[in-house]
This record gives sequence, C-alpha cells and structure tokens, in this order.
Amino acid sequence: MSRWRYFFQRVLLSIPILFLVMTLIFVILRMGPLDPVAAMLGPEASGVQAEQIRENLGLNEPLWRQYINYMVDLITFNFGQSYVIQSGRSVNALIAIFAPRTIWLGFWAVLLPLFIGIPLGFYAGLNPNSWGDYVASFSGIVWLAMPNFWLAIMMLAVLRRTQGGGFLGFDWYTIGPEVRSLIGTPPLDFIGFEEWQSLGMIPMPSGFYFDGGTLAVAIKMILPAAIVLGSASMATELRIGRTAILETINSNYVETARAKGLPGRVILWKHVFRNALIPLVPIITNEALLLLGGSVIVEVIFGINGLGRLFFLSATQGDLPLAGALIFIFTLITISLNILQDFLYTVLDPRVGYEQ
Repeated sequence: MSRWRYFFQRVLLSIPILFLVMTLIFVILRMGPLDPVAAMLGPEASGVQAEQIRENLGLNEPLWRQYINYMVDLITFNFGQSYVIQSGRSVNALIAIFAPRTIWLGFWAVLLPLFIGIPLGFYAGLNPNSWGDYVASFSGIVWLAMPNFWLAIMMLAVLRRTQGGGFLGFDWYTIGPEVRSLIGTPPLDFIGFEEWQSLGMIPMPSGFYFDGGTLAVAIKMILPAAIVLGSASMATELRIGRTAILETINSNYVETARAKGLPGRVILWKHVFRNALIPLVPIITNEALLLLGGSVIVEVIFGINGLGRLFFLSATQGDLPLAGALIFIFTLITISLNILQDFLYTVLDPRVGYEQ
C-alpha cells in the first residue's frame, strides 16, 4: 500500500468517528439539562414569547427531524446564530473574529516547547550525568509540576512587580515594545491587505501592509500566556527527548554504524536524531490537543478573547449553538492532528506499516 493510499484510508476511517461525535454533541445539547429558551429569557421563561422562540428555533419539531437538520448544518458549517453571547449574530462570524487570537496563542505555545524542550532534551541525552543534564532534567520536573492556572497567576504577579524596576532588574512594561497591560487581547493587525478589487465575481486583494512595531507588541503580549500554556509540553518533550536519545545511542544499529567507521556527525544526524524524533511525534500532536483544553483556562486568566474564552462563556451561559459549533471544530482539529500523526510516522519510519 502506498503512503498516500494509507493516508486516504485514515481519512475515510475518521468519518465514522466524526459522525459519532456529532451525534453525541446533538444528544448532549438537545437532550441535556440546558434549555436554550431559558438561557435567552431566564430560568422562569414561559408564556407566548417562550413558545414563539421555541417555534422559531425548531424545538417543537420531532426529535428525528431536529437531528437531521442539526447534522446537515454541521456538515455544511451552517452553525446558526448565537443565542446569548452576542444574540442574533452569526456563529461563523464570531468564530472568524475569535479564532486568530487562539491560533496566535497556540502557535507560540507550540513553537516555544519545540525550540526549547526538544533541544534541551537532546542535549541532556547526549551529555548524560553531566551538570547540564542535571539542570535540564530538574528544570523539566519543575515545569511539569506547575499547573497552568497556578503558573499563570505567579507569572502575572511577578511581571507586575517589575513595573518601575523591580527585583528582577527590568521593567516588563517598557523593555522592548512598550505595553500598558499584562492581560488583554494582542493586536493582530500587523499584516493585512490594503484594499480589495473586484475581478469579475471574485474579490481579489491588491497589495498588503506590514507593521513591525505592532508585531513586536503582539509577540510581547502573547509570550507570558504562551509560556504558561506550553510549559507542560516543554517539560514532557525535554524528558521524552532525553530518553529517546539515550535509547537510540545505545541501540545496535548505532554500534554497527560506529564499527563501520562512519563519522560521529553522520551517525548523529542520520541515525540518532531522526530515530529519536519518532517517539516525540505522538507527544507533540497529543500535546497540541491538550493546548486546546488549556487555552480555555489561560485565555480566561490573561483576558484573551480567543476561542477558549468564547467556549467558556458559551458553555457557562447556555449558548448552545456556539458551544456545539466550537466542540465540533475542536473535534475536527483533533481528528486532523491524529491523521497527521499517523502520516508523519510513515515519513519518519517507513517500517511503521501501511498495513497496520
């Protein structure tokens, strides 16, 4: 079986899983304790107005018809309108506004562990029982032991005490690009299209702008939240990377390569690093999934108006269309990452069977 055939087979196998999740979402939202009319009018909702809303929302239709309509709407990405958070506004529009902030946070929360955790783990594995190994391993244990919510509060407390020059010897507010607050949504308008032109029926962008100062502010504002969100991933990648390097170095094929007289650099790059990356693939993809859940807490604490905070508000205030749409999108991301993980396995190690 070719690699691409294996890939498309994995895509097809994910369809029943997605169908099952969509059904569970419908059962939880339609048959759960949350009443969308009560969420809109209050817990004592009754009378003509409540009945009119039920009729407009299609809640008086037979359950099987509601189920079919719901499934069709999800598949076609027709998520309807928000009930509570921004009543009457399209859910798609809300997601389009809030998603870039979460993507910006997730990008840095994944990037930092990749370029700090994995190199430190590889360094510790290549220099076992050295001071560098002890410091890196101890740091990994400390990072892993700190929960996100606690680390976020500590991070804010420490950075706030630097205002005007604190015990750390710098002022976080003024070092580099100046920021007025540690919390809030970072500005993401550092790049964009200047104007749009109509090419027949299709609008086409013409020219784009880029503001380096706004980009620097956006990076600075997201860094504390990204460090908190990626801290556990950083520690896990460090520990797994160290173990993978130690196991690979002591493997038989590396000993054989040494016996053949291959240069140490060739052995390191061609045999050790590539094989040490294999156990890190599921770690990285699975932690990307954990970031989705962690973003809810981190975005709430740091006041970032992203999808995580939007989901928190929709779930606590009973905005069922919005909550259901976000769960569906999170499920799509989860399934996509799992497919990507399986595909990367076949790239890094062709022995990982296409037949399995």
